[in-house]
Amino acid sequence: MLALKTFQRTRVLKHQSRGITSKMAGGKYMKAEIVRKKGKNIINDAVYNKGLGFSRSERDRLELRGLVPAAEFTLDNQKNIIMAEYQTGWAARAAQDPSDEIIKSGVHPDNIRKWKVLQSVQDRNETLYYSILMQNFQEMAPIIYTPTVGWACKNFSHVYRRPRGMYFSSKDRGEMASMVYNWDSDDVDAVVVTDGSRVLGLGDQGIGGLGISIGKLDLYVAAGGFHPRRILPAVIDIGTNNERLLNDPAYLGLKQPRLEGEEYYQLLDEFMAAIKLRWPRALIQFEDFQSKHAIESLRRYRHEYLMFNDDIQGTAATVLAGLYGALKVQGLGPEELRNNKFV
Repeated sequence: MLALKTFQRTRVLKHQSRGITSKMAGGKYMKAEIVRKKGKNIINDAVYNKGLGFSRSERDRLELRGLVPAAEFTLDNQKNIIMAEYQTGWAARAAQDPSDEIIKSGVHPDNIRKWKVLQSVQDRNETLYYSILMQNFQEMAPIIYTPTVGWACKNFSHVYRRPRGMYFSSKDRGEMASMVYNWDSDDVDAVVVTDGSRVLGLGDQGIGGLGISIGKLDLYVAAGGFHPRRILPAVIDIGTNNERLLNDPAYLGLKQPRLEGEEYYQLLDEFMAAIKLRWPRALIQFEDFQSKHAIESLRRYRHEYLMFNDDIQGTAATVLAGLYGALKVQGLGPEELRNNKFV
């Protein structure tokens, strides 16, 4: 009897040393891993990072809410996306599809290869990335921003490899004030946010609109002198009305119709309040919102927040600067603008 007890106790100790619990699922023991990292530290750990495989509860326990897209993918889902690119790279796929509207607009398939090279550098060494970008800005600006970024936004879910920026969604309602603290920088000077509803001339790109926020801030760092640790690209995922995305198994955003009306603005209100709570001096730039939301959000927030809408105010300022420049060339002052007719 004593020998039997000793044998049983030895088995338990061996099981415990392997991290196997007494809980079973599907006839198999579940293995519990003790993880002491949280937030970006676990994302940067190649052993413990599960990509989009973290459950909703794991994202909260490990302070990952907002650092990864809302979608939850199994390991097989993620393998399928990687294997598709393993079989045929994206530059080759683009070359095989000359009817693609972005390729037809003048984006050469080799630009996609260059974009992916730069993304891989940015993922592992931002100092090197921005040094290269600053020294080759004229050549590389069309790669990291328009027109190539339009392709990146359209194919965002398929080329996604590691998270960048923050992802807010309607599933985060009531949690935004806490989830902004998952971002590891206490100092942010500029936030560029989009809801992906009107990306360039491509229309509704859902969560893929984040590519615009990332590209715009890369320009601000390389050409405007912003510090890369003090910027935050963000997307508000409130669904999509794009049927192509809704039917795409790889789509990373919420597969639901876009929120509209007061429900939409309540979510936007919460986002704005959360950003101001965490970074009260940050400039919030609205980028590529539908015109109806661009106008209303500007009216709604301009007197309470440090914000501007690039599509309304930025475009208007650029046009006005051009007109003033034309007057200056003619030897005329800004006041002469009222005496000119523009058609």
